[in-house]
Amino acid sequence: MKSLAAFTFLVSTICAAAPPTVYRCETNGKVNYSDAPCVGAKVIDVTPTQGADKMTGRSSKGREVQREEFHSTLDNATRPLHGLSHDEMDKRRRRYQLSSTDQLQCATLDQQLPALEEQASKAAGTARGQADVALYQARKRAFDLKC
Repeated sequence: MKSLAAFTFLVSTICAAAPPTVYRCETNGKVNYSDAPCVGAKVIDVTPTQGADKMTGRSSKGREVQREEFHSTLDNATRPLHGLSHDEMDKRRRRYQLSSTDQLQCATLDQQLPALEEQASKAAGTARGQADVALYQARKRAFDLKC
């Protein structure tokens, strides 16, 4: 049991450079992309590419991609010990240095965000505006907490 706790501590102290959440915001017909949420924002996937160099044929991966591959391999190899997916381990690495209060608020937001996203996608008319504002406020809180 001590070895599992020590291992979990070791893995959680390794900081991951997970790709940031990027939001597509449209204001007065203009489209902007930002790491900060806005009302009515859509989340954009910005996972780094892992292409090959055209001249040499070798893989040309940046430091962030190499780090992500390392963490993915490590998390998958040790999954029988901790039982968490790679995404869950990334989340733990990001939140490790947060205060316990902030970690608790992040966990609460994790529960609320999917429901708010679903409400915003299904709402119409003025209810849509209210749902978008509620979703924005939750995303903004998660952004401010660095969840």
